[in-house]
Amino acid sequence: MICLGIESTAHTFGIGIVTDRGEILTDVKDTYRPKLGSGIVPAEAKQHHLQVREKILEKALGEARLKMEDIDLVSYSQGPGLPPCLWAGMEFAKELAEKNSIPIIGVNHPVAHIEIAKLSTKTKDPVVIYVSGGNTQVIAFAAGRYRVFGETEDIPVGNAIDTFARKAGLPHPGGPEVEKLAKKGRYVELPYVVKGMDLSFSGIVTAAEKLYKKGAKIEDICFSLQETCFAMLVEVTERAVAHMGKREVLLTGGVAANKRLTEMLETMCRERGATFHAVPMKYSGDCGSMIAWTGILAYKSGERTENLEPVSRWRTDEMEIKWL
Repeated sequence: MICLGIESTAHTFGIGIVTDRGEILTDVKDTYRPKLGSGIVPAEAKQHHLQVREKILEKALGEARLKMEDIDLVSYSQGPGLPPCLWAGMEFAKELAEKNSIPIIGVNHPVAHIEIAKLSTKTKDPVVIYVSGGNTQVIAFAAGRYRVFGETEDIPVGNAIDTFARKAGLPHPGGPEVEKLAKKGRYVELPYVVKGMDLSFSGIVTAAEKLYKKGAKIEDICFSLQETCFAMLVEVTERAVAHMGKREVLLTGGVAANKRLTEMLETMCRERGATFHAVPMKYSGDCGSMIAWTGILAYKSGERTENLEPVSRWRTDEMEIKWL
């Protein structure tokens, strides 16, 4: 079976083509970039997706040396995400499926981040740290679902870093810029907010913005923002590992590209006797291949999508995982 997956939850429009043996034949994407100092404008992101979709499809099929007639299944990111962006992807997927008389299946975006990470790292039963611009969750599989053992109470860690970067006039996405500046910084005190197994980042961002306005060095703020937020994530992850008795820890999502977070988790795992794995950088952000692979897993397990409409709020733990 060959599946073509379409990703369109936020700023990225991507198409991946994957076989049911887990071979990623191609992964092509194009990213909408908002104006400096601005966040994602959903209507603008949708227009971007509509403008690039044919070009991305042509390039993906060309790289895989396939035609639409060779595709057995179309999958798309059904949610969660920005509604205009989700609609752009769903409508294109529906059009391709109907035109070529092939089945179509909707995919839960967070679950897709987990599955592409498991495929690419060959992990079996990990505690997952899913960190991105739209999500921050500590997850493990139990009783038929990916259960959330800890999560943000307000904004995700990726969004927190991007928000500060935007206020400081750094380009979007802010994560790589903050990481670069943090290498030259020293620690200044910021709030550390862990509530049981949950986390809160909004107050940390507010404190960082106040320090910036008072003239603190941006390198110091970036260093402290990373150290504080990542230490909170490591603390909650370590407790989840101890509680579940798992021996694998898996980092996925866009923030998985951050080297400092990787270092901190590696240290914790070494001390815990667990193995640490991070999704390869090319699959850490939103991409079509994660949607294609998860579409195959869902379809072959008997899942079918009767209502194709996007689900802008669709939690990781709301989907029954029939393939495990």
